[in-house]
Amino acid sequence: MSEEFTHDRAKRQFEVTLDGVPAGLAHYRLAGTVAVFDHTVVPPPLEGRGIAGRLVRFAMDEIRAEGQWRVRPVCSYVVGWFARNPADADLLA
Repeated sequence: MSEEFTHDRAKRQFEVTLDGVPAGLAHYRLAGTVAVFDHTVVPPPLEGRGIAGRLVRFAMDEIRAEGQWRVRPVCSYVVGWFARNPADADLLA
């Protein structure tokens, strides 16, 4: 099974596909230089496989690499992700 992560800037979301099929997204809106993560979705049949966690990890790694944004999580999943990944707290706005 191949997993591919992308950043669709036009839609303001990070996406993941499994074997070319959409498998999740993490949506954000920009408030200046802060990416406000407001929605994370993985289809119910794919839940429980760690997809959302890997997707958010990809998003945070991309944000860190670009060095232009800080992050404000309002989506409950992303809030919990930061609680489980305190080493990434430096990204928080």
